[in-house]
Amino acid sequence: MAKSAWGPGSRSGRAAQMTYAAPTYEFLEDRARRRVPKFAFDFVQGGTGADWGVEVNRRALDAIEIVPRYGDLRKADPAATLFGRSYSAPIGIAPTGMDALIWPGATMSLARAAKDGDIPYITGTLANSTMEEVASVAGGNTWLQLYGFPRDDHKVTFDMIARARAAGVTAIVATLDAPVRAKRPRDLNNRLVVPFRPTPRTVWEVATAPAWSMALLRHGAPKFANIDRYVDGKPTLDRVAGFVQKELVGSFSWDEIARMRRVWDGALIVKGVLHPDDAVSAVDAGVDGILVSNHGGRQSDAAPSPADVLPIIRDKVDGKATLLFDSGVRSGLDVARALALGAEAAFCGRAFLYALAALGDDGGSHFAGLIREEFAVTMAQSGAWSVSDLPNVTIRHRDAYSA
Repeated sequence: MAKSAWGPGSRSGRAAQMTYAAPTYEFLEDRARRRVPKFAFDFVQGGTGADWGVEVNRRALDAIEIVPRYGDLRKADPAATLFGRSYSAPIGIAPTGMDALIWPGATMSLARAAKDGDIPYITGTLANSTMEEVASVAGGNTWLQLYGFPRDDHKVTFDMIARARAAGVTAIVATLDAPVRAKRPRDLNNRLVVPFRPTPRTVWEVATAPAWSMALLRHGAPKFANIDRYVDGKPTLDRVAGFVQKELVGSFSWDEIARMRRVWDGALIVKGVLHPDDAVSAVDAGVDGILVSNHGGRQSDAAPSPADVLPIIRDKVDGKATLLFDSGVRSGLDVARALALGAEAAFCGRAFLYALAALGDDGGSHFAGLIREEFAVTMAQSGAWSVSDLPNVTIRHRDAYSA
């Protein structure tokens, strides 16, 4: 039997076994569910409220049709350039707070995935490892998601920007869409609150997840590594978490974004834009990029899917900023859909975390290769031979917002 250019026939050893075990996102999610404690899986899978936003994101992406084109047999090239830097594909790893809850050591595993796959990784303010540690592995592929710490005229906020510059971070991604803390019913039901105190149920869940428990022994308990230095006294988990609860604000004013622009000479991106007028305000504040996102359905159940508002934002921005996309991305097909709507790259978070939970420390690199291959196949099916061709493919998008 001839080897497939797509499947495990073109791989060997561990890589082939991972492809057999988890050939798509759906397999990864199912396998992750069976390998980690329920409270950890619920933390990643859940949204806010009734999880309506998570469902909206999925339905919106699945409703976008790309009409195939054939007859041109050139090879599709998925390479992309973002903010002057070349990447293997217009695909990135989205930021996730407390990433090590679903897989201990997740932050550095994702840094290696970004390096191996040559894609950007937006490491989070509340990640398990510091931005300096991430940049030591991922190099210029490191971007930093930033929340605000407004006390003392944003002393901590701007110190983190200075640290990012010193570490070689190439982009700051300032979050706008978490001005208040959203209610996460699954976390409340699982007693996943600060201070966290194990219950008999959580102890049982850990005991019956041996792969996760072994990873916890190797990597240690989850933490907010970027924040440790700002806490008075010994940075225990409870003390750091308390500092975060008291001091962190998950949004910025447009004046604060403009101030950030004056001190940061790398790429400046705002994350969480859904309204076209906010996109215009972002451009006026001097940003280089806009990440159209509803926080993966984790902030407001009433928010629209980014897929449905992206076209009107594209028209409003009119090329004055690079548009990026996240929320609901599970496959290379979803990436192609986002680019067909006007984004220049798409980011996914849950999928990479499920990959780690399903396959261990190498899972992130596996998924980076998997989604890049899916994206290249979708390009070829749609008649797009470079990423610049994707905005011109024929699509049907009936639920798009219009002016």
